[in-house]
Amino acid sequence: MNPEWTNNGQGAIERIKNAIGQADEVKVCVIDRMMPDMSGIELVRRIREITGNAPAPTFILTAYDWTDIETEARKTGVTAFCPKPFFRSEFRSVMEASFRTEKPAEALPEKVDFSGKRVLLVEDNEMNQMIAEAILTDAGFQVDIAGDGEAAEDRMSAEPAGHYDIVLMDIQMPKMDGYEATRRIRALADPRKARIPIVAVTANVFEEDTKIAQEIGMNDHLSKPYDIPKMMETLKKLL
Repeated sequence: MNPEWTNNGQGAIERIKNAIGQADEVKVCVIDRMMPDMSGIELVRRIREITGNAPAPTFILTAYDWTDIETEARKTGVTAFCPKPFFRSEFRSVMEASFRTEKPAEALPEKVDFSGKRVLLVEDNEMNQMIAEAILTDAGFQVDIAGDGEAAEDRMSAEPAGHYDIVLMDIQMPKMDGYEATRRIRALADPRKARIPIVAVTANVFEEDTKIAQEIGMNDHLSKPYDIPKMMETLKKLL
């Protein structure tokens, strides 16, 4: 494919108009759900008006659950949705399905409801905090955020046993890394606090990193960027 990009809706509209004028038809549109100047749904509507409802596949990228906008989006002309963080395999699968002449029935994954569960998210990067919080909140969790391992230890010490159901622990953080924070939580005097499920969340997915996480008492290991189905599967298993 020959890709072009723009970082706002108006830029996309101008590109579509230029393509029509130059007989250089855009075959596929991949559109973020939320942009500064207009929503992805509004952009799809504007594109359909310009192109006369040409049936080019149009995909919406979103870090949030799309069930609340799916009906409106389909009517507007959205072909399919693809979750963020962006995974090549998943995007390829969505693309292939849209270009097949006969689309197989899609089995929707079972959505687990974690309502009433509280997670302590230990993460120093603000963007990762926002993404993870959106994913977890959409799944029903109440989310508290600690910006480093030291803050996580303080939260676990201050709150009563049972306040948190699980901890998602980043590994590389300032002040105190996730490994040391896990060691200290496991050493807490209250055995119920010390036994809380702790999941390592890190960009390092090598066997050595997984082994270290297991040795210090972590219950599982998730990679970044977030694989949402894998995250949900892990949380369901541990809770």
